[in-house]
Amino acid sequence: MKLVSALIFLATALTSTAEVNPNRYESLKQEIRQAIARGNDWLKTQQKPNGNWDDGATPAFTALALTAAIRDPNLDRKAPFPESIEKGLGWLLAQQKEDGGIYNRGLTVYNTATAVTALVAAGRPTDEPAIVKARKHLIDNQWDIDKKKETDNPNDGGIGYGSSNTHTDMSNTYLAIEALALSKKVIEDGKHGNQPDLDWGAAITFLSRCQNLQETNDRDWASNDPKNKGGFVYDSLESKAGEEKLPDGRTALRSYGSMSYAGLLSFVYAKMSADDPRVIAVKEWLGKNYTVAENPNMGTQGLYYYYQTMSKALTAANVGQLKLENGKEADWRKDLGEKLLSVQREDGSWVNANGRWMESNPVLVTAYTVLSLEQIYNAIPQK
Repeated sequence: MKLVSALIFLATALTSTAEVNPNRYESLKQEIRQAIARGNDWLKTQQKPNGNWDDGATPAFTALALTAAIRDPNLDRKAPFPESIEKGLGWLLAQQKEDGGIYNRGLTVYNTATAVTALVAAGRPTDEPAIVKARKHLIDNQWDIDKKKETDNPNDGGIGYGSSNTHTDMSNTYLAIEALALSKKVIEDGKHGNQPDLDWGAAITFLSRCQNLQETNDRDWASNDPKNKGGFVYDSLESKAGEEKLPDGRTALRSYGSMSYAGLLSFVYAKMSADDPRVIAVKEWLGKNYTVAENPNMGTQGLYYYYQTMSKALTAANVGQLKLENGKEADWRKDLGEKLLSVQREDGSWVNANGRWMESNPVLVTAYTVLSLEQIYNAIPQK
């Protein structure tokens, strides 16, 4: 359980307490704690007899539900895990393949990255060999088309789903980066021997090629127009938010919310300076487009995924109050916490009426939301 405590401490320590009075959050914090308990109680009722959640072909569902349960502030961290968590972890470990990946029907990176995050949250020393193998699987899926340690292909440095050799993307890259960063403690003491690492320079190049910032992105579509400058798109060739014609006749890929928060989080885990122009630019775009009502430029599509990336990125980036375009500051913890509380269903679950990216699935969306609330809960300044 030590790694769980360390993660909670890190989330708290990263959040500045100078700008707010922690007492103002006391009522919200208690409401969030209760909502987390109700959400995890509902998730527990959805666990299958074998120990998994939802579709066993997609271990990510189980990994997300487990991480939500393990990070629950209501969980007694001095006691053994409840049977539901032990059974779920056992099922998850049983899905590991010879190549180190934790998957069943494709999507090897997505499933493995979420599984690593769950195993790290559990913090059990017996799981470390599995984590080490899974880390290598994620690293092995970083692209280098010509195997020359160069980034001449737009996909180079990024990570894709792993099950098809088509392209890399921001979503899988950010999830893999997050899993590798959170699990680094497992290999740091050297007891598992020399372990490979991500080519972080190549990863940063790929991330930069997904950001609308002409100074650091060599792609022709990159734009510094006011609507898009600093924000992120899905990959170096496409934006799920579409395109738009610019006054100069060029076609820009439209920045959008969830990928922009994923970009910020990736920059933080890549240990880029807060003074780096790429970090500054994405924070400015997020401030200009700040909202908890929708996924900016995507509406309700991927809304709860957006909430997840938002809560993780702003915490990791040490943003207590997000600076907005009008000079004001947004109390994102209060805004997002209250929003999520307001849409919890009577049975304790959440769901998105817009079903794109599987968000009509209440198991997936409830896990996303509980994790977001746990992130907010642990990011609220202590007294």
